Amino acid sequence: MQWTLRKKILLGYGIALALLVVVLVLALTSVLRLGRASDAILSENYRSIRAAGRMTGSAQEQDAALRTYLAGRTARGDSAFRRAQLAFVESLARARDNITIEGEAAVVAAIDSAYRAYTTAYGRLTLEGQDPDAARGAAAFDSTFASLSDSVRAAVGRLRDMNEETMFAASDRARSLARRATWMLAGVGGLIVLAGLAFSLILSRRLTRPLRAVTEAAGRIASGDYDVRVPVEGHDELAELSRRFNEMAAELRSFRAMNVDQIMAGKRRSEAIVRSIDDGIVVVDGDLRVVNLNPSARTILGVAGEEARGRHVLELVRDEALVGPLREAVETGRSPEIADSARYVTRTRAGEPRHYELVVTPIRTETGEAAGGILMLRDVTKLREVDRMKSEFVATVSHELRTPLTSIGMSLDLLEERAGAGLGDEEHELLAESRTDIRRLRDLVADLLELSRLESGRIELDFQPARVSLMCEKARQVLLPQAGEHGVTLSVELPADLPDVRVDVNKMTWVLTNLLANAIRYSDAGGEVRVEAAPLESSVEISVRDRGRGIPYEYQSRVFDRFVQADGSHPGGTGLGLAICREVVRAHGGSIWLESTPGEGSTFTFTLPRAGRDVA
Repeated sequence: MQWTLRKKILLGYGIALALLVVVLVLALTSVLRLGRASDAILSENYRSIRAAGRMTGSAQEQDAALRTYLAGRTARGDSAFRRAQLAFVESLARARDNITIEGEAAVVAAIDSAYRAYTTAYGRLTLEGQDPDAARGAAAFDSTFASLSDSVRAAVGRLRDMNEETMFAASDRARSLARRATWMLAGVGGLIVLAGLAFSLILSRRLTRPLRAVTEAAGRIASGDYDVRVPVEGHDELAELSRRFNEMAAELRSFRAMNVDQIMAGKRRSEAIVRSIDDGIVVVDGDLRVVNLNPSARTILGVAGEEARGRHVLELVRDEALVGPLREAVETGRSPEIADSARYVTRTRAGEPRHYELVVTPIRTETGEAAGGILMLRDVTKLREVDRMKSEFVATVSHELRTPLTSIGMSLDLLEERAGAGLGDEEHELLAESRTDIRRLRDLVADLLELSRLESGRIELDFQPARVSLMCEKARQVLLPQAGEHGVTLSVELPADLPDVRVDVNKMTWVLTNLLANAIRYSDAGGEVRVEAAPLESSVEISVRDRGRGIPYEYQSRVFDRFVQADGSHPGGTGLGLAICREVVRAHGGSIWLESTPGEGSTFTFTLPRAGRDVA
């Protein structure tokens, strides 16, 4: 028979239960014996003692009645004697019916014989009919009836004494039985306690020994010792646990031996890749301590050798513009939203300024918890230089085009004025189209000059506190006629507690006007364009929402680029309006973005700093 852990536990509890049943049976038996002994004391002897007491009282009453009779009051004395005689006979009958002790029947017979002699003498006295005087009656009582009465009372006393002795003996037996039961229960209970304690110690040691061995082995495996083994004892569940644990340790040892080389090779490849990247890379853990950084990052940050590893990133980079987004990524586990004005940083290398784009990515565990972060400094110096040269070229060309375009426009006006009467309809149509093209070229040149000034930072902005509601209402009033022509409803819905913003009112009104004009242009008749705003912690968020046709997904990532239009259904634009809006918002220290679903409408949203905050 195979003894499993379950069977062992059931056996242990079964033995303890059996011992408890034995103690319970012994206790019940002792209680019943004590009950019977007490019943014997109360029921068998108490009635006889009580009957003896009543017979003694009746005998005394008869003696008193006899004296009354002998004193000459015969009728009264005889009546009292007869009543006492009846009570004595009843008590004697009860004593005769309750004979339970050896020798008690002889005593009852003696009482009956003595009482018969007593009543017989009284009968002869009453039958003779004598009328003695009091002195003679007293003498007759002393000589005849006193001895008879003493015999009766003596016999009754023996009956009472016999039952009392029996009661005391029964009480002694009950007390002795109680003492024996107490010692017996104490002894058996003590043995059961000792047996249960010993069994519990044995069973607990048997159960905990393999569990303790498994626990110690698990701790050694956690510390890297995969050669540990747990002894297998018996064939129960704990033995099976030990065997399975040994199999697991063997598998872990094999897995470790098989994968350590691969892991180390992968680690070396990863470090080689990080070192070979030209962009600066800094890797930190959850406490913002540097885990790794490549040579480019050391050069950019001015850090020497391996001293940076294990140090807090603030000890190496004392720039909140770099550390702030990295800290946010580590704490939240999400890539931080970096404003366009803070996305690029400038560092000096070899006496020349270098421009870097800031990219921050969190490191997550398999459960999604943040375990660190990666800071990448992407060198965009060449791109910024090319962008600068392009902006200067566009600005130069635009500036040079203004004079000839103005001259051509004036020439066309002069030509139409002088030769207008002699021109036909076709010539007039050509002149009108030429003037339209000249006007579009002028607008394009003006937008290019504005954009180049914004990108180069040469434009001056007049920052002052302003109410968002006033700017929105001003832009709405300008575009109400255009909205009416298109059959579009134009509304402004702002909260009453909206804080003021710090802006160049004219520039931001132009941004709102441009966004509203685009929304009206791309909305169908009966549509609605709405301006909304909401306060944020340090800024105000303003949205222009329409229910038009929306912007195709392939255009949404490029709508803020130059010369990009979502479709050609509304010709005449320069494709620079949204690009200028983005640069104006950036110049104010905010950001702008698009949310659009084709067929459902578009929402352009931008942020502006609250009044009282400096613009970055």
